[in-house]
Amino acid sequence: MKILVADAFPSERLADLAALGLTVDHRPELPAKALAAAVPGASILVVRGKQVGADVFEAAEGLSLVVRAGAGVNTIDVAAASRIGVYVANCPGQNAIAVAELAVGLMVALDRRIPDNVERLRAGRWDKKAFSEAAGLFGRTLAVAGLGTIGREVVLRAQAFGMRVVAWSRSLDAAQASALGVARAPDLLALARQADVLSLHLPLTRETRGLVGRQVLEALRPGALLVNTARAELVDQTALVELVRAGRLRVGTDVHAGEPDKGQADFDSELARLPGVYGTHHIGASTAQAQDAIARETVRIVAAFVREGAVPNCVNVARASPSRARLVVRHFDKVGVLANVLGAIREAGINVEEVQNTVFEGAAAACCAIQLDDLPDAALLERIRARRDEVIFLDCFDLSKGAGEATAGAPSGRAGASAS
Repeated sequence: MKILVADAFPSERLADLAALGLTVDHRPELPAKALAAAVPGASILVVRGKQVGADVFEAAEGLSLVVRAGAGVNTIDVAAASRIGVYVANCPGQNAIAVAELAVGLMVALDRRIPDNVERLRAGRWDKKAFSEAAGLFGRTLAVAGLGTIGREVVLRAQAFGMRVVAWSRSLDAAQASALGVARAPDLLALARQADVLSLHLPLTRETRGLVGRQVLEALRPGALLVNTARAELVDQTALVELVRAGRLRVGTDVHAGEPDKGQADFDSELARLPGVYGTHHIGASTAQAQDAIARETVRIVAAFVREGAVPNCVNVARASPSRARLVVRHFDKVGVLANVLGAIREAGINVEEVQNTVFEGAAAACCAIQLDDLPDAALLERIRARRDEVIFLDCFDLSKGAGEATAGAPSGRAGASAS
């Protein structure tokens, strides 16, 4: 089995992948536009920041798993992967401390204007008078939008600075807010109205794209700081540029609209050129600690897939099965038993959604749970029960009535029992 690692990856972890019996093709300099041509023949693809579009999935018939060695999967066409049954997984939380450290670093840099201090000194100028006008962070209000792993790490660090923290996320309730020691805002606009510093830690989804719009930005206090280490697309960039130009906001951002997808390139950003904006080069997760943690998590995901067929952190498996019925078959662990059961289901024109077979100690018997898209009739159940040399017991549950309610055609008893 071949694995294509199409971005930089620690050599020690490449050795771990090879130890799984995989043929490792490491091509960190591969351009994103060449990915579709490079992926045929690979069963597993690992990327960090490269875009994985529908063309990649169309080109790679044998591809079974794509792992984003990072948080989020907005660089991957998950819908295209789902259409052809390719697992997509990521490594959430592994870079949380690194990103939180940068977010807090940007807050401090904005408050104390550290980059401007450095620039002035390098130009041979001393200006203690101008740079002594910082407000300080102690006692000020940090507003955190998004309380995933990164957001929670930012909260801890801000509290250590003596900041008051107010937070908002769609899932945050009063009990969780109390446990974290934060105030809870009812919505994003109310959050912005309280902020001396607004720090963004939301995933980029259809719902969050452009969520931090003009109304939210204008709700921030004059002179407030906006820190974005999440995604540029969360923010209305036109409104942001206007407010920075007007001196209403100062910005620290690690993410940029239209940023290059490779390590070095020419890049012209109107926002990044503005006074009052400190930008870094999308390096939030780029510490040695974070990269090793992400790489280890990637190896864990790949190992689970290779050894067990499981995919930790999978983002595109249906959370709720569309099944209408569950067939539970206790059977002798013999060749052809499940083939015969599934064959009978196929002949009845019923689709199998999921199958899970568990073998008991001694390998004499097993139990198979089969999720079906339609409710089997009594005649089908009796045909399966009639195979008494194969089937020990059969029950069928109507999921529309609740998992605990068996259908009339599925009595509790030996396979040969008649319907009650």
